[in-house]
Amino acid sequence: MLSKLENAPDTEITSLRQQYVNPSEVEGAIQETIKAQLDDAPHRLINTSTGRLCNRELQINAFRMSAEYKELLSSTTKHTDLQVERIKDIVAIYFRYVMLSHRWEGTEPSLHDIQGKVVYNLDPACGIPKLQSFCKTARDMGYHWTWIDTCCIDQTNNVEVQQSVNSMFIWYRHSALTIIYLSDVPPSSQPGALASSVWNTRGWTVQEFLAPKFVLFYQEDWSLYLDDRSPNHKDSIAIMQEMGDATGIDAQALVAFRPGMRDAREKLQWVSARVTTWPEDIAYSLFGIFGVNLPVIYGEKKQKALGRLLQDVVAQSGDISALDWVGQSSTFNSCLPADITSYKAPSYTLPSLS
Repeated sequence: MLSKLENAPDTEITSLRQQYVNPSEVEGAIQETIKAQLDDAPHRLINTSTGRLCNRELQINAFRMSAEYKELLSSTTKHTDLQVERIKDIVAIYFRYVMLSHRWEGTEPSLHDIQGKVVYNLDPACGIPKLQSFCKTARDMGYHWTWIDTCCIDQTNNVEVQQSVNSMFIWYRHSALTIIYLSDVPPSSQPGALASSVWNTRGWTVQEFLAPKFVLFYQEDWSLYLDDRSPNHKDSIAIMQEMGDATGIDAQALVAFRPGMRDAREKLQWVSARVTTWPEDIAYSLFGIFGVNLPVIYGEKKQKALGRLLQDVVAQSGDISALDWVGQSSTFNSCLPADITSYKAPSYTLPSLS
């Protein structure tokens, strides 16, 4: 090629040079694509190949060492091949991540328990077997990255906790898949087991189911619920029927939920019988569902956390259906309820004047 360039007329040299790009141009395009891809992803993810927890820098370094990155650099040598969509596709596939929705049980591994260690080599105690099985399941499906709330957030860092709570819905929404682990549903269970699972009583799991576009339910032994091998259980009529009956959430919202403040009381009724470990979480778990971004202040107590949320929803949307409740009034604001259970009762219907 060099000899051709040396012997070619100036016009041909110019033409040839225009067909080829400097590797730095390719690298620049890749970096821009990676940044855009990771904007809506969790900061820390577990590498399913190595079993190690990785921050953003380590995730990018892993990509630079991958066959996908080398193939992209080697094949994108001409301008005609330097297609933004091609780079986007390869980067998007590599950085796909799987989220876990589960019920916390006893002592779960924290970030400090797994940092700098290989997840697969840890002693199978407490929540470690669940973590290992989750990562292996995602790895066997071809995914490079996983996220679990127990050990991918530094629970001792208040700033990180606040950012995570306000980003949680977006993370689940942009996941390639969310695996829902039903630890109390035994193998070969019959229809109805999902509805009676403790997972269906927890506050955070409403958001964790509604946000993602693709979900799969797994039983205690990590086999698929009802042996349903479809790629997305939101497409399963039987499973969605069971979810609808168990949660009272309408079919459209179950499969294609859109966050926002519309129909506020209906959303509040969805979680009116749910419970959370930390009292404030019953309000914080609704931030993503209503599409709000508010301060996270653990220790402020449930009434204030719920009151701040309801006050913001009513003020921003003008939807006063949130004021339709039955029970004890809040010390935060007497127009608001003291507890989410006040929304259990059906909404009030004005009597007909005819």
